[in-house]
Amino acid sequence: MGGAYFSQPWRTVPNTNQENLDFMETYKPHNYEATHLRILLHGPVGAGKSSFINSVDSVLKGRITSQAPTDATSGGSFTIRYKTYKIRQDNGGMYSFVLNDLMGLEERANTGVHMEDLKLALSGHVREGYQFNPKLKMQKGDQFYNPSPTLNDRVHVLVSVNPAASISLLSQEVAKKMRDVRLAASEMGIPQMAILTKVDEACPQVQKDINNVYKSKYLKEQVDKYSEILGLPLNCIFLMKNYETDISTNEGINALILCALRQMISFGEDYLNNLLIADDMP
Repeated sequence: MGGAYFSQPWRTVPNTNQENLDFMETYKPHNYEATHLRILLHGPVGAGKSSFINSVDSVLKGRITSQAPTDATSGGSFTIRYKTYKIRQDNGGMYSFVLNDLMGLEERANTGVHMEDLKLALSGHVREGYQFNPKLKMQKGDQFYNPSPTLNDRVHVLVSVNPAASISLLSQEVAKKMRDVRLAASEMGIPQMAILTKVDEACPQVQKDINNVYKSKYLKEQVDKYSEILGLPLNCIFLMKNYETDISTNEGINALILCALRQMISFGEDYLNNLLIADDMP
């Protein structure tokens, strides 16, 4: 892992977080059929999906929280049920976006989330609380199968999650599964982006100062590699440090999380607006 870095960041992050915090506070979907925007996180086991949900919750609450269960020692996926995470505002209301976590992708057959279940989740056919079975996809007669999903049930933006230092270690099998999910989402018109987590573990300069994240040559190389593997444009891939060992929030870490979250919401909002325009067309 290299410590070399650029003299100037190759991507700028806002100096202040207040504008993004205000945006989150007031955001409402313009599409009248949607009361919230749904963000689905997917990726390999241990990538940091649940930790990202907790990190978003922590940033918005201004203190470290742990709404989504995480596990530091499990060799397999710790998330086994389909769950929607909602975040409460200080005024008692709810933010108008939700995050969904699901079982991680694994290399071996009959392990990790079943690919067909993941595709069903994209289209809103998976009900809250469904327990994933790696060996068997959900059947239409299952009590957790939603036969008539509304726009609220469907996913509005798909986000892949992977540790920044593990891009070169991503197996062909898992990479193929992630590309297959991307293809399914594309066929549904669902926008996609990615977050590369654990940047502090990947780069010594970032471990010293989180503000060096977009100066790191090594991290830029990982973004380039991930772009090639998944076919995602560079401006759809964000570098991230989740709150995993910290006991208080940090403005630099907050900035990275908020920057990525705002792009997720913007992409999802564009998708919802496009549906509204299509419905209005003669």
